[in-house]
Amino acid sequence: MAGTYTAPVQLLIDELGRLPGVGPKSAQRIAFHLLKIPADDVTRLADAIMDAKQRVRFCERCFNVADDTLCPICKDESRDSSVVCVVEESRDIVALEKTGEFRGRYHVLLGAMSPLEGIGPEQLKIRELVARIEPESIDEIILCTNPNTEGEVTAMYLARLLKPIGLDVTRIASGLPVGGDLEYADELTLGRALEGRRSVVD
Repeated sequence: MAGTYTAPVQLLIDELGRLPGVGPKSAQRIAFHLLKIPADDVTRLADAIMDAKQRVRFCERCFNVADDTLCPICKDESRDSSVVCVVEESRDIVALEKTGEFRGRYHVLLGAMSPLEGIGPEQLKIRELVARIEPESIDEIILCTNPNTEGEVTAMYLARLLKPIGLDVTRIASGLPVGGDLEYADELTLGRALEGRRSVVD
């Protein structure tokens, strides 16, 4: 593809292609869309990116995105500080908050362990999590890492690290989606659904 477009266009495509989830074809589509829209729209987008980059920081306590020293959840005194839900990224907090089921606080690892990519415990906010336990009188840690290889490895590591401290360490349940059919579920999903079974309430 090199040499097909003029240098500025190729540079734009290359930079867009570095974004997560954006492949070469998507990068081309976005680049040509940006070239077609009015200059004011492009400027507004660029300003929004720069404004977010300059103003948004990580919460000093939980590492959620924030525009102040602490994020709104950490500032909320009505939240239960004894229960902390550990997630990989800030976007996971948004998904969990939409359920309205959790009233504790969070801790964002800013990733998951991935030996193949050179991401170990030292690259994540694990040390900072441990440092919160005593000052905040944390009793329970809920591991809400993704149900993939990296998430499972991270959850296993955290469980082995935190259980000896005397904490109640739990793992978010995973299994069949609501409305799903058993015949279409894979063996791993079915196995987890069976492991996460609970008593039927009359």
